[in-house]
Amino acid sequence: MNRWQSSTMEIKSSEMPPLRSLRSSAVLCVKKHFQRRDRRGPQRTLKRVVILLCCLVSLASCNSNDPPSVNTNTPVISGPPTGTTYPMPPTGRAATLANMGWESSDGKRSVFSEYRGKVLVLDFYATWCVPCRDSVPHLVSMQKKYEDQGLVVVGLNVGGPGDDQKVPEFAKEFSIQYTLAKPDEDLANFLMGDSDGIPQTFVFDRQGQLVQRFVGFGPGTGEYLDAAIVTGLKIPAP
Repeated sequence: MNRWQSSTMEIKSSEMPPLRSLRSSAVLCVKKHFQRRDRRGPQRTLKRVVILLCCLVSLASCNSNDPPSVNTNTPVISGPPTGTTYPMPPTGRAATLANMGWESSDGKRSVFSEYRGKVLVLDFYATWCVPCRDSVPHLVSMQKKYEDQGLVVVGLNVGGPGDDQKVPEFAKEFSIQYTLAKPDEDLANFLMGDSDGIPQTFVFDRQGQLVQRFVGFGPGTGEYLDAAIVTGLKIPAP
């Protein structure tokens, strides 16, 4: 539950290989350039190595096993091609979302099936994650705007050891009125099993069906999130 990475990008998983593979490939390329003598001279080789290193940095992500300090900005993965989403993660036959849930700070436990008839937004975040923090004001706004129509937003903290202790101050800073809780490990693995980037935001309609999944938050993401919520609200309750 402490391995999620911050991300400002939204991509289709079918269009890009896993980030770990990209980082590994970049590392190998750098090693090869250090080992190879360029016929055009050392300056040419050095320039190529610098470019490769810059590409490697752009693929870096912040792992919550070692969350940044208060004064450190969370690295981003890349600039966001907005409006695209991952598909629903592949799941085993035995897996069932209905009985998975979360526990709020007051000890109240909730499960997914309790929200049938509502449009449910599950937002996986960390208090130290910069893109997560960027997304919160929009979630607060959406909760206020559509609450009377049946929208429920739940923030699920996956920031790693000690991050849950920072949630009360986090909620105060952003005037968060929606529920903040800790997800069951099986819920986090079920929904985030194919990507460890955060924030991850799932929009479910009134019948419990996934409308859209967002990985990261960047310019334009809010508009697509709004559209997904409106789509979910249009679906009749079961």
